[in-house]
Order: sequence, then C-alpha cells, then structure tokens
Amino acid sequence: MISNSLTDPSKIYGIHIWSEENFIVEDGVVKINHGCKPSLIEITKKIRENGLKGPLFLRFPHIAAKNVRTLFSHFERAKREFGYTGKFKAVFPLKVNQFPGFIIPLMEATNDLDYGLEAGSKGELVLAMAYTNLGKPITVNGFKDREMISIGFLAAKMGHNITLTIEGINELELIIKEAIRFGAPIPKIGLRIRLHTGGIGIWAKSGGYSSKFGLTSTELLEAMDLLKKHKLTDRLSMIHFHIGSQMNHISPLKKAIREAGNIYAELRKLGAENLRAINIGGGLAVEYSQQEELSSRNYTIEEFTNDVVFLLKEISDAKGVREPTIFTESGRFVAAGHAVLVAPVLELFSQEYSEKILHLKKKNPPLVQELYDLYRSISVKNAREYLHDALDHMESLLTLFDLGYIDLTDRANTETLVHLIIKKALELLRHKPSKEIRDVLNRVQEHYLVNFSLFQSLPDYWGLGQTFPVMPLDRLNEQPTRSASLWDITCDSDGEIAFNIDKPLYLHDVDVEKEEYFLGFFKVGAYQEVLGMRHNLFTHPTEATVNFDEKGNFLIENIVEAQNILDVLDDFDYDSKEIERLIRQQIEESATIKDDEKKEILGELYIYLSENGYLRTINLKK
Repeated sequence: MISNSLTDPSKIYGIHIWSEENFIVEDGVVKINHGCKPSLIEITKKIRENGLKGPLFLRFPHIAAKNVRTLFSHFERAKREFGYTGKFKAVFPLKVNQFPGFIIPLMEATNDLDYGLEAGSKGELVLAMAYTNLGKPITVNGFKDREMISIGFLAAKMGHNITLTIEGINELELIIKEAIRFGAPIPKIGLRIRLHTGGIGIWAKSGGYSSKFGLTSTELLEAMDLLKKHKLTDRLSMIHFHIGSQMNHISPLKKAIREAGNIYAELRKLGAENLRAINIGGGLAVEYSQQEELSSRNYTIEEFTNDVVFLLKEISDAKGVREPTIFTESGRFVAAGHAVLVAPVLELFSQEYSEKILHLKKKNPPLVQELYDLYRSISVKNAREYLHDALDHMESLLTLFDLGYIDLTDRANTETLVHLIIKKALELLRHKPSKEIRDVLNRVQEHYLVNFSLFQSLPDYWGLGQTFPVMPLDRLNEQPTRSASLWDITCDSDGEIAFNIDKPLYLHDVDVEKEEYFLGFFKVGAYQEVLGMRHNLFTHPTEATVNFDEKGNFLIENIVEAQNILDVLDDFDYDSKEIERLIRQQIEESATIKDDEKKEILGELYIYLSENGYLRTINLKK
C-alpha cells in the first residue's frame, strides 16, 4: 500500500532498499548522493535546454567505480578476518555492457586495482586488449575457434596477462597447435568445470550437469593428460565455474564453492602446480525490488565475501594445498546501478474525465442522477460507501446501455462521474488504507503514456519479467494517489508495465499540458543497452555522462544524441539517399501540392528525418 508517512517519502518507492545510498530523496526530488548532490530533475532539464527530446540515458561513472572498490574492499576485509593468504582479482564481463561510455571510464577509474576485462567473443577480446592495462587480467570465456585463440596468443605477445578458459577438449587441442606455431609466450590456460551444483532462478542454466558450458570430471582428466603430454601443465593457472546470473540465494554458491575447491585441490595433486586461481564467475545479485518483502537476494555482500573466503580457506587447509587467488566476474553488480533512464510522461489517459466534459441532461436516468449526487456530496465520512455505490451503479448502467435503455450521452456521463468519484474517494481515503482501497486501485488503473520504448530500454522486463525500480523525479513531498500502468510509445500491446498490486507503482495526478512529469527507471546499466532491440525503429536514447569535479560540482559530458531516422534506416541496410530521392520525386510529381509549396514541404520533411524517432512532449500552456 501507499506509505502513510510524508516525512519519509523515499519509502513510498523503496529507494532505501535498492539505491545503496547512491540516490536519496531530499526537498521532494531525487538527488545523486555524491558531490554537490544535484537532483536528477535539474540534470534532466539542463540537458533538455539544448533542444534534445525523448528519453535520456544518464551514466554516473562514479557509481560503477564505487561498486568495484566495494567488491575489492570486502574481499580484502574478509581475507584479513580469516587470515587468507591468496590474492583477490576481478574482471568485468563485457557481455554485460560493451558501450564505450561505460567501459572506458570504468577502466580509467580502476587502473590501480587488479581489475581487467572478460571477453566472450572476438570483438570483445579486441576491446579487452585495447582497454585493459598491461599486467591486469584478461579472461576469455565462451566457445572459441582457431582464429580467436590466435588473437589470444597475440595478446600474450603484446604483454597482456591473458587466460584462455577452455569450454571443451577441442579448444585445448587448438591451443596446443597454436603453441607449436607461435611459441612463447603462451597464454595462461583455464578450465571451465561443469559442476553438479546448479543455481536457482531464471538465470540458473549456467550451472549443473545440463549446463551449456564446462568440462565433466572425465574431460578434466583427459585435459590433464593432454597438458602433460605436450608439456603445458605449467600454463594451467585457473579453474572457472558459473552457476547463474543474479543469484538471489547464497546456498547454491556455497555448495559450488565446496565442489570447485575440492576439484582445485585434486588437480593440483595431479600435477597442476601452477594452478593458483579459482574464478567463481558472476552472479552477485543486485537488489531490484522496491518492496522489502520481495527482496531480490537473501544475503549481503559481506556475507557473500565471507562465505567465499572462509570456504576456500577451509578446503585448502583440509586438503593441504595453497589458498587460491580468488577471481570474480560480477558484471551485473558493477554495472546495473550506474545508469538511469529518464523519460517524460506524454499523456495521462484518465485526464479526459473532468467535470467540464459532463453533458448532463435536464432529466437524467435515475442512476446517472444518483451518481452526480454522490459526486457532489462525497466526504471523508461516506467516501468508502459512496465509492462502492458508484462502482455498483456503473455496472448497472453499462448493462442498461447494452440493452438499449440509455443512450451514449448517458454512458459517457456514467464513465466520467464514476472516475471523478473514484479520484475524490482515493484522495479522501489516502490516509486510511484498506483491502477495499487495494481492490479499487487494482481494478481502476491509470494509464501513463511515457516517451520511451520498453523493448529498447528495458528488454529484460519484456523477455524475462525482470522488474526495475521506477519512480518520479520530483513531487516526492506529495502523496501519490494514482495506481499506475505505464504504456510505452511502441505500437505493441506488450509495451506496457502493468499495475501489479503485489509490486504497486503509485504516481501523481498530473496535467501534462501545464507541467512536465519525469519518471526515472533505475539499475538499467547491466544488459539492457546491449540487448535493447529496435522495435518500431526506436533507437538507443540520447545518453549523457554525469561527472563531478574536485569541488564536487557536476559536469554533463559526452552527450551522444539518439540516432536520427535516416541513420537508423541506414543501419537496416536501406539506402537513405534512395529514400530521400523517392520521397522528393513523389513530392515533385504530386498533383495535390502546389508548386510554390513543394520546396517548403520538402524542407520540413528533411527536418523531421534529421531528428530521432521519439515523440515530442506536448507544448506546455503558457
């Protein structure tokens, strides 16, 4: 239900649950809890002063860098606490976000740490080679052909600290062939192990015996034999496993650590003396929930790091082997929180219901007249009763319309009056939550048309049902009363974030012709950009990076405007010059356009083609 407290408005949207103190609510607006603490609404309006329209994708590099340092600091604390002598290193998996606006600042901000990049394709490997500082780790996962392995050898010759993690025996055979061809230096070799332990949740297929990747126990022994035969045992430096992205429970990880730790110890006993690292993959969960009872994970980062360090030390001590270097690839944890999608509300569809559009007759049907009387006399004392009466009357009147006993004007008056009564009742009862009010909110939803594409900017919501924190950027000292469903601007019925009574979103009443109302979609920095699809030819929103100088003042930098319509068509292999020619020809040959108008029409059309495809906000009334 809506929070009763206006003294702590952040609780309405759960910002204290998911924001990790990166964002706060002060003075009725969302602020970045860094530097001079600018508000998101202030940043948004400053960017839009340049005439940019549509949604904005805001990056905050300091948040990603903070997340990396948080990871390192917790592992270092756990190492001290348990007397762990192994090292800690990490890589960022490029599949999570390959965009330069994210990767380049991340690498620059973490160059003092043992932090590098993980690649899963040839293109990603090239990026890793270009932007990972020499000596920092590069790991290469995923299926590999000879060409990709050759690039890995070239990276080693360049001086990179690179590990090729094999997914099958055939990849190891290719590495052996390339070692003969290239000679030293030979990249480090990793073995991805297929654990019995599986994860849980929608991303759990990475673990367990039915997983897509990894070597079985039999294949591990075969790999060891091949390495020994070709005198490459000394290059085996890492084993790697991954039980799934967004691990919302800690218990599968603890089981996996025990299993991987024992495999590590056994491989060392088989002669892999330079095997010194266990890569536990990614999966460190991000808190997306805005409701405490629906938390996305049942553990803290402190518990996560403690369990990993303690279990690996316990196994190493029991097996009499050196404590391994711990690697992680926690991409979602690092990237998700660094980005916010800001999108303006274009229309509130219930605004059509206002007292001024009533067309009451001199003599109205009795139930319509009674609805009008309810609306005129509703008060705190009778609001719940009148609300129930109004809903009952609406059902009866709609039935009468279907049977032909009332006309279209009576039906329109019915719809308008019922919506007015609902709105008034919810305002009167906002401090008296009850099951009845929950039922009404669930039944009577307001539809907010928002200037963004769900398929482009929140593909995991559409494809996997993954939710993201969403809230207005201002008016947070006012109680929201509308149970909101969000419609995007695509012509697809799936482009909706429907109101869910278990995960309710309440927004404010707003007149978009008189004021702007912006929504922020948070934690969209992981996977959403790279998976976003150009449904209806909507492209990546205009992006901007928000940095802070030494005095804490914010700087808006690296604005990359959304592609214009012609550029998008070019990307789809259309010939934009041919499109322009065909349109120009149709205008010239048109019999309905006057000759003195043709040039003006063509010029106006060119202006539209040079802009992005997102909608313009409605002009505000002066």
